[in-house]
Amino acid sequence: MSFSPPVSAPSAVLPALRDRGYAVLDRAGLSELVGIPAPTLDLWRPTWNDLPADAYLRDGGRYRSRRHSCFVVDGDSVTSVPHRAHWQPVEYNALHGGLERWFEPMSAAVAAQPDWPRLLSRLATCASALKGEQPWYVESHQFRIDTTDGIGRPTPEGAHRDGVDLVAVLLIGRQGIKGGETRVFEADGPNGIRFTLTEPWSALLLDDERVIHESTPIQPLEGTGHRDTLVLTFRAKRFQGP
Repeated sequence: MSFSPPVSAPSAVLPALRDRGYAVLDRAGLSELVGIPAPTLDLWRPTWNDLPADAYLRDGGRYRSRRHSCFVVDGDSVTSVPHRAHWQPVEYNALHGGLERWFEPMSAAVAAQPDWPRLLSRLATCASALKGEQPWYVESHQFRIDTTDGIGRPTPEGAHRDGVDLVAVLLIGRQGIKGGETRVFEADGPNGIRFTLTEPWSALLLDDERVIHESTPIQPLEGTGHRDTLVLTFRAKRFQGP
């Protein structure tokens, strides 16, 4: 059984983030919010077929591939920063926290495209509307979770916060799998919601201070399958680091 996502219109994203700490957009809504036609976004999808294996999985799995790059967004200005490690404290990632993880950077097929800065700056506008206008330190993660081992774990660390201000999880696509349900819970309350993103370029925006989130494991329908996402985190003041 899967539950449909509670989709908001682009005009309702900010009220939803303020009211409940999360907002969901369908493909058309994301395209409108960021000002990029959905067919243009689709041109980036083949780059998910060229992600190196994640060599840092502490659970011994082989199910995750990824690339990682960092940017600073200040208004309409988007600047790529020198390649750096991804780092989180153990308070936010009990499995991989405290570890400098050096992933291969995103390819120019995505990060050098003229619409890439638009995507980041439009989402940064949401962060500024929610938290106050300021520069945003953005980490971009291309993920593929596959079923090579029979099961793939999108969030092996479990339900978590990321230690940032705003998180955007964009579903690129899913193929030949079941599972991968998204779950969002109040960080300081009893309420939660569950749903499954299935439409390419549908998106979940999260106020990371107010909610925790996770995605359930995926399994193949037959043979092998995978789930691709683009995760963008927006943090005030600086990147996370040791």
